[in-house]
Amino acid sequence: QVQVVESGGGLVQAGGSLRLSCAASGSISSINAMGWYRQAPGKQRELVADITSGGSTEYLDSVKGRFTISRDNAKNRVYLQMNSLKAQDTAVYYCEADILNELGYRRSYWGQGTQVTVSS
Repeated sequence: QVQVVESGGGLVQAGGSLRLSCAASGSISSINAMGWYRQAPGKQRELVADITSGGSTEYLDSVKGRFTISRDNAKNRVYLQMNSLKAQDTAVYYCEADILNELGYRRSYWGQGTQVTVSS
């Protein structure tokens, strides 16, 4: 089995910072891309940032220059450093990992989500 677990959410004032962490564990052969998505109440889930195993990144336009995604391939971890947070960043943040498991099956695995609330 494969598990993906996020941590690091919370309540922060506008202009503040938070760092989200995500760890993948279990029967993992390799991990391709890892990413962070978010879903605000009444809105669709959207991609915030993702990163390939080689370190290539992409970001949602509204977070460029404020958020930084990084990963530790040896530890199967991905991070999201969020600076200059705004009220509109409030959402549940989900980690997603594109994993090839030890049985040879490749699929996306999702974490349970972590709440980020930015007070204005």
